[in-house]
Amino acid sequence: MKVLAIDTSNYVLGVALVDEAKVIGEVITNLPKNHSVRVMPTIEHLMKECDIKPKELDRIVVAMGPGSYTGVRIGVTIAKTLAWSLQIPLAGVSSLEALAANGRYFNGFISPLFDARRGQVYTGLYQYEEENLNSIEEDKIILLSEWVEELKKKETPVLFIGNDLVIHKEQIETDLGQLAYVAPYTDWNPRPSELAELGLKKEPVDVHTFVPNYIRLAEAEANWLGKRQG
Repeated sequence: MKVLAIDTSNYVLGVALVDEAKVIGEVITNLPKNHSVRVMPTIEHLMKECDIKPKELDRIVVAMGPGSYTGVRIGVTIAKTLAWSLQIPLAGVSSLEALAANGRYFNGFISPLFDARRGQVYTGLYQYEEENLNSIEEDKIILLSEWVEELKKKETPVLFIGNDLVIHKEQIETDLGQLAYVAPYTDWNPRPSELAELGLKKEPVDVHTFVPNYIRLAEAEANWLGKRQG
């Protein structure tokens, strides 16, 4: 089964082609550039390099958020369009779950992390059991100080993963002490090939009703709603 995986949910742009357990090709860039003008050329280039035709694809997998509101929307829209036009199944995977997959060999909990500003983070809690990545706590947006306090009560080692660790690393290590493990820098980016593997285990979604998981409204939308309700 040939899978095209797309992740535009943060600065990192990731596209992968996977055939069952074999990674055919993978592109990852970590640049503050507009995904809307880069993702389709990246997909086309990768498929050409790997000599894969669109009609050969069996499934589309997309990172469905949380993350950048605009980035998540771009990836999901492109994935839905491709799945509908090619008439193939579509699967969505949590962007945090895809990041947590980098902690495959860690013996403990995994906390993937995206900065959400104002002292908040997007995070969740995951753990590997054999080859399965299980969600221990659902993805959420929470003050980092509150999250660390919750983790401290579990008295279990926690691996933190994510590009935004540079912002929060000092507070995490200070507050959580010896229970905190920070992943090596090389593991801070989500890999679209891991996204594809996770997506193969998910049930396909309805293309027309599938929506991103923003966790919270975009700030502009929240302000607009607040004015209407006021």
